Amino acid sequence: ASAGKIFVACAILKLVEQKKCSLDSCIGEILDFKLNEIDPKITIRQLLNHTSGIPDYFDESVMDEYAELWVDFPNYRIRSSSDLIPLFIDKPMMFKPGEEFQYNNTGYVVLGLVIEKITDVPFDAFLSRVIFEPCDMKSTGYYELDRLPENCANAYIFDEKKNEYYTNVYSVDAKGTGAGGAFTTVEDIEKFWTHLKNGDILPKSIVAEMMSSKVESGEYGYGFWVSKVNFPYFQGSDPGVSFVSSCDDEGLLIVLVSNFGDDVWRIHKELRELLA
Repeated sequence: ASAGKIFVACAILKLVEQKKCSLDSCIGEILDFKLNEIDPKITIRQLLNHTSGIPDYFDESVMDEYAELWVDFPNYRIRSSSDLIPLFIDKPMMFKPGEEFQYNNTGYVVLGLVIEKITDVPFDAFLSRVIFEPCDMKSTGYYELDRLPENCANAYIFDEKKNEYYTNVYSVDAKGTGAGGAFTTVEDIEKFWTHLKNGDILPKSIVAEMMSSKVESGEYGYGFWVSKVNFPYFQGSDPGVSFVSSCDDEGLLIVLVSNFGDDVWRIHKELRELLA
């Protein structure tokens, strides 16, 4: 689910490190499609820390279930970040860029599109090149739900009326986008943390910036949430999916992944209290 935003943030910051864009680059200077009412002066920085005000195709402050999106728009058509453009392009801005913090899925879809425009390859191919392959994350990728590789778990939702489980194949994007949707394993996430903190993906100075809060409210950096007791974590929730992972300065690494929507946040809190 949205845990994949951390990979997109790393890829964008890799492009910044390579001087192919900057945190203050505006989307109107990069993207080549008509933005309509979307402010072309929105910056990459504002997209990264959810202060852009860009219209959100899935506004979690007013929508409860991600599956609601597909009532009128078939989810099997979503196989790239650009496939989501019709869901937000005609909406008005939520607020002026930089005015406030509000978690925003469209922002990371657009970051995926920025990656594709700058690199001229699909965003997930660039993520594989700069993150998954160098970190030996062989079981991580963005797969289409009707073309899953072997040994890949489905995600399940419980139907209380029928007292049975069903898969989420009609409840989420057919393939993940910049907003999230990667497949991964606990072991691969451990490799990601190790390589990230060692400075293998990005310089340690940039990683430190990612893990420090950039907003007055919301406790968010670049792709990372930052807890009140000052440890970074990333998380995600979709129908049939829940994920949270944290790593503090003392090396306590926790990775919780569920393919039937467990309350991983409660388990995470209990684990931290127990291990502390």
